[in-house]
Amino acid sequence: MRSTLCLAACLLAANASAIDLKGLTSTGLKAGKALTLSDAEVSAAADQACAYMDKDNQVVTGNDPYAQRLAKITQGLSNEDGLNLNFKVYRTADVNAWAMANGCVRVYTGLMDMASDDEVRGVIGHEIGHVKLGHSKTKMRTALLASAGREGLAASGNGNLTQLSQGQLGELAEGFINAQFSQKEESAADEYGYQFMKRHSYDPAALASMFRKLSSDGGLMSSHPGSEARAARIDAMIKKDKK
Repeated sequence: MRSTLCLAACLLAANASAIDLKGLTSTGLKAGKALTLSDAEVSAAADQACAYMDKDNQVVTGNDPYAQRLAKITQGLSNEDGLNLNFKVYRTADVNAWAMANGCVRVYTGLMDMASDDEVRGVIGHEIGHVKLGHSKTKMRTALLASAGREGLAASGNGNLTQLSQGQLGELAEGFINAQFSQKEESAADEYGYQFMKRHSYDPAALASMFRKLSSDGGLMSSHPGSEARAARIDAMIKKDKK
């Protein structure tokens, strides 16, 4: 099973700083401008990248069991913690989930197949944490800035990113999804996910059990030492709260 879950620190070797985004624009934005990208420009990039991913993947909708299950799992979460979130399922055997700065949260059927409802909620809570804590915004900005100093980014100059080509969006979306969060960011999102589970009276132990599943599923995560350590950290939080 191919496991690429950003929750488990994205073992994929791709790094946003190495993404070839040359030609991402035709207007030639200067590096100085790129370094001051507004939140509106980053959000516009997330809107475009998410729309590209929805078009490029098989989105499960309607009465499909996966769509029905995710709707049940995420009921009441569309405005979680002041965010405007939307949830969709991609039909793919890959084990993954991610969230962009615009509130676009996507879960793969491969992950749902191996997880209980609360384990999926734990993953979603973790990904929401990356959005709420600004990590997703930083990661999208990093992907955009990968071209700064070369040809830069196309922007209208009024805070609205111009429409990128399909090829450019593909590179941007892939770069965002494959780029790693820092260990500090992952730890912060883990803690956010734990508090998210408690806040909604979900089982917080499910986040730890999900880490352990990722560690033992025989895929790329099986050799990743961080998954077990992070599960143990969640266990410690639970134990502390019970005192």
